[in-house]
Amino acid sequence: ERSQRYQEGEEVKVWVNKVGPFENPQETYPYYALPFCKIDASKMERRWSGLGEALEGNSLVQSDYAVQFKKDLAKIKVCSKKLDARAVMMFDAAVRNNYWYNMVLDELPMWAMVGEKLEPNATSDGGHLVYTHKHFSIAYHGDRVIEVNITSEQPSGLKEGANLDFSYSVTWVPTTKHFAQRFLRYLDQDFFEHQIHWFSIFNSFMMVIFLVGLVALILLRTLKNDYQRYARALDDEDPVGGDPGDETGWKQVQGDVFRFPPYFPFFCALIGTGIQLIVMVYFTTLLSILGTLYVGRGAVSSTAVIVFALSSFVSGYTSGSHYVESRGNAWIKTMLLSAIGFSGFSVAIVLTLNSVAIAYSSLAAIPFGTMVIVLLIWALISCPLTLLGTIVGRNLTKPYSSPCRVTQIPRQIPDKRWFMSPWIVIPLGGLLPFGSIFIEMYFIFTSFWNYKFYYVYGFILLVFTILIIVTVCVSIVITYFNLNAEDWRWPWTSFLSGASISIYVFVYSIYYFLVKTKMYGLLQTCFYFGNISIVCAALAIVCGSVGYLGARTFVWRIYSNVKTD
Repeated sequence: ERSQRYQEGEEVKVWVNKVGPFENPQETYPYYALPFCKIDASKMERRWSGLGEALEGNSLVQSDYAVQFKKDLAKIKVCSKKLDARAVMMFDAAVRNNYWYNMVLDELPMWAMVGEKLEPNATSDGGHLVYTHKHFSIAYHGDRVIEVNITSEQPSGLKEGANLDFSYSVTWVPTTKHFAQRFLRYLDQDFFEHQIHWFSIFNSFMMVIFLVGLVALILLRTLKNDYQRYARALDDEDPVGGDPGDETGWKQVQGDVFRFPPYFPFFCALIGTGIQLIVMVYFTTLLSILGTLYVGRGAVSSTAVIVFALSSFVSGYTSGSHYVESRGNAWIKTMLLSAIGFSGFSVAIVLTLNSVAIAYSSLAAIPFGTMVIVLLIWALISCPLTLLGTIVGRNLTKPYSSPCRVTQIPRQIPDKRWFMSPWIVIPLGGLLPFGSIFIEMYFIFTSFWNYKFYYVYGFILLVFTILIIVTVCVSIVITYFNLNAEDWRWPWTSFLSGASISIYVFVYSIYYFLVKTKMYGLLQTCFYFGNISIVCAALAIVCGSVGYLGARTFVWRIYSNVKTD
């Protein structure tokens, strides 16, 4: 089966995967949790295809459906089951909650409903029926399977003591489609390539042009006027020039602007983690584009985990090189925060979700063996690379020398107008970046929570790049106005203004949960908001990091051109 080439009459295995309520994508259970016909335990074969498959809650088990390549089968009886009270209750609950099931044939997924509901009418009180016959329609080209379809038929009533005969049939149909085209039918091109999607990209691109123009205006005109004004104040001996000490604006904080922010080890760890996440997103997205990873179950998740671990060197190097500028001795603390911070936060949420999934006996629970593998990847790959990166960053970074001398006594920050308060400026900093990704978020959410294969990774790459540019531009503008108000505490402000996008994303996720989905129950609610929390934390760290680094470059450049007394 691995070669995906078959001789006529050769067995083509049918694997059963999971069942669950249609409205709750993460609430899934083993296929045989329902009282279907079950293959003999001695012949049962389980299949494990990789780390990502387990992380996404897949568990393939061999079924008792015998399918042979290019061999049609009429109605074949699988088994006969006498329904007891428990079986009736389980099937009834499954049909009532719109349970679907997933099967796999030659790496191609199939979905079908467990049963159907009969609505009450004048002649019937309604009820629940379970499908007892599965018809497989399989298209082939040469010696390869191209398409698979499953149809559930023969609905039967649920009554204690009744006998249900489960059966299946197989039809093979030739097709002219080639093997490379067989996954295209799963891609909703009308949805993902809709003109609204393209319009959102164009809208975001126009926003980038506007913000880049605004930053250019600040740099080329406003700052030029500032430089000229400060130069006249210092060089002009005419009393009209005034006393430089009477001037206001960003030059007045040149003795404080290069102070290191509080909680500097933690701050450096955040910056390092942000750059690591950026590297992970770019490499995972590029690999998904080049390798069509969406075709394989869990392939994207596996790639993301491995790339994240390998990019730990970048995190250690960035955090270590930033911290060494302070000439402090807490570099080990910085390294540990880089290695454990975001990973520990994610693991804490995943363990909490795992506990809920185990309580529900759901496939969403990550198996113990998979957790051990992830732990070993972190301990044997991620942590050593973080340590190596920190050491390299400490030793290769040149001695820190700011353009302006830092005074011993911090300058008092004057009172600012209400709209320059951090409580106003920081939330506003995330508004435009959120606007640049708003439409793409809808497509990603719909893909993840509504059973669609996301395949337009080129859009993600473009939108993520636009997000970074917009965040940098907004951070530079906010930093400029803060310094003009003689507030030299720009590092955390620039970081938090970029990170505030996560607030808007989380609020949008609540709206999406309540309005765009029909999810219900504790398990699905926990998984939805648990996963969203990890995404929002990662997004906050990424946007905060690029916001700070953009503001840092801006601050360094403008003060490098200042004439000091």
